[in-house]
Amino acid sequence: MSIKGKAYIAGIYEHPTRLAKDISLAQIHAQVAKGALEDAGLTKDDVDGYFCAGDAPGLGPMSMVEYMGLKPRHVDSTDTGGSSYVLHVGHAAEAIAAGKCKVALITLAGRPRAEGMATGTVPRSRGGTPTPDEPFEFPYGPTVVNMYAMCAMRHMHEFGTTAEQLAWIKVAASHHAKHNPHALLRDVVTVEEVVNSPMISDPLHRLDCCVITDGGGAIVVVAPEIAAKLKRPKVKLLGAGEFIKTQMGGKVDLTYSGARVSGAAAFAEAGVKPADIKYASIYDSFTITVLMQLEDLGFCEKGKGGAFVADGNLIAGQGKLPFNTDGGGLCSNHPGNRGGLTKVLEAVRQLRGEAHPAVQVKNCNLAVAHGTGGSLGLRHGSATVILERE
Repeated sequence: MSIKGKAYIAGIYEHPTRLAKDISLAQIHAQVAKGALEDAGLTKDDVDGYFCAGDAPGLGPMSMVEYMGLKPRHVDSTDTGGSSYVLHVGHAAEAIAAGKCKVALITLAGRPRAEGMATGTVPRSRGGTPTPDEPFEFPYGPTVVNMYAMCAMRHMHEFGTTAEQLAWIKVAASHHAKHNPHALLRDVVTVEEVVNSPMISDPLHRLDCCVITDGGGAIVVVAPEIAAKLKRPKVKLLGAGEFIKTQMGGKVDLTYSGARVSGAAAFAEAGVKPADIKYASIYDSFTITVLMQLEDLGFCEKGKGGAFVADGNLIAGQGKLPFNTDGGGLCSNHPGNRGGLTKVLEAVRQLRGEAHPAVQVKNCNLAVAHGTGGSLGLRHGSATVILERE
């Protein structure tokens, strides 16, 4: 069963805070839910499907459904890290197409900045119930950032990618963030400033890394008959794909991501090609994440990502493929270290014509949103959705 045209995104909301010292996780979930439902012109009483991931406190959907006073007949707490919420959009469309619900609410919330977490430096295991991989990997002290740095180093070795080329991704994000009043980093940076920033894990510098923020967001996905009654611009879901890439028993190839599979599935279902896309929301935990996903989604050949992102090609109004026009995780917002949901939000803004005028893509009728969750160099989830303005 295809989900093409079976569901619409009717409401979105991004929490404006980047530091939530006096707001609990549950409160953030409730506030973003209220915002997205109001954006759609709906209320919590209309919600009959609820989607969340590991950021939800307590017992996940059970705790949040009770806290927010929802009465869903369908819930989904699939967790694939930062890609969870992009995946949830596809799952919500599947549930709607199967008749399990008609109004699906997806929420995300996080407080890593208030809790003093440093993105990329947390060990891959912090105690608790051991994961299957822990006995084999934890003795070597893996952290998030060095797993991504390992991919960057391999990409440089295989294809000649340079630190300056990676830096262009941060530069593009900064050109967009200056127009976002809520962005954590609003100053435009240069290639030289990126490559001269402190080294965090060779070859990734501090400015190759995403920001650390609190906050969250929410998405409301509805059935076609519901969308027809609402007054919001219609954003149709054309295709979705998902994939879990692992180390494959030691036969892992560090030069590609799960986007190779999830992207191909989404584009095939949508019946469009990467060349048709007017705007791309690409998960940007680190600059290498963006470069590899652009290749794997088919926007350029494998190994040619460095040349593709260089010289401002990702800057709105200047380059061929505007990306992350809100500033993305590199400059604006990476709530709970799970930035996939924000990628869908900006894609919807672009399709509605509601992005900042300085970065709004002209005649934006087709967009892709892609998320990566986990560690690029280890196991990670990939999720891709193709959206169209109707």
